[in-house]
Amino acid sequence: MLNRNNYISIAFLILLAIACNNQQSNKPEPTDTMTSGSVKIVVDESYFNLFQTQIYTFESLYPNADIQPTYLPESDALNRLMMDSCKVVIISRDLTSSERKTFEANNLFPISTKIGEDAIALIVHPDNPDSTLSEEDVIKILSGKDSVWSQINKNSTLGKLQIVFDNKGSANARFMKDTLLKGKEFSSNVFALESNPAVIEYVAKTKGAIGFISVNWISDNDDPKVQEINKKIKVLAVSKGSSAPVKPEQSHIKEKDYPFTRSIYMINRQTRAGLGTGFVSFVAGEKGQLMILKSGLIPGFPPERKIKIKY
Repeated sequence: MLNRNNYISIAFLILLAIACNNQQSNKPEPTDTMTSGSVKIVVDESYFNLFQTQIYTFESLYPNADIQPTYLPESDALNRLMMDSCKVVIISRDLTSSERKTFEANNLFPISTKIGEDAIALIVHPDNPDSTLSEEDVIKILSGKDSVWSQINKNSTLGKLQIVFDNKGSANARFMKDTLLKGKEFSSNVFALESNPAVIEYVAKTKGAIGFISVNWISDNDDPKVQEINKKIKVLAVSKGSSAPVKPEQSHIKEKDYPFTRSIYMINRQTRAGLGTGFVSFVAGEKGQLMILKSGLIPGFPPERKIKIKY
């Protein structure tokens, strides 16, 4: 038999359930659509140039859309996606199985879309006499087996190698460590600045430096800013196995002749047809893919080329 205390407890639970339901019903519904509203995204700083153009074009086509980008290193981008501080991230890898399990544990199922391919470029001062390296040379440089330029070129007088990345948590550093060093630590003469442009400026002023940057910063040869950068630095050609050394140019990225190529992903945690989903669809669509092609990178979905034949 229920006593007075039992009735009070049941009544309290009923009131609590009603309050929770009211809170849920009072929670404002999302108002963004595929082409309107606002959404926060985080872009790996490697793709600043590309996504400034993508966002500008999208918002020009859809004036009621407000894409709010933040440009951060890869590790910070993923943290924000996990914490729901943004709905979409653009990085140079897909989610790991462990990361997916973390989302799934919270009943979230992010969608990954491969939108293109790029590469990591190795840059040096224009006065550096070396213009080519092998993949094995790069392994020795990053691991510390080679610490002075004369170990690479016995005639070099540049002295100690100064190896510089854009950021400790960057995709560039993570890719080179995972791919070449199999997760082992870099040598003590490897250090990081705060951005790709900072690496470019450092190399432009330091004859003994070798910098690792995203090729997107130097790939669009029609861009006046890129033309100015390419006057200040020299891009190295790198050989893969027994192949001839090649630079990270569009054709060599496409054919994987250049060793340090990678994919670009947009990862969307938005579970409805909102603005985040609309922007991913745009970048993966014809207009977005043409912009990737124009930027000197490789589209994930190559635009169709239509040819009219007159008889």
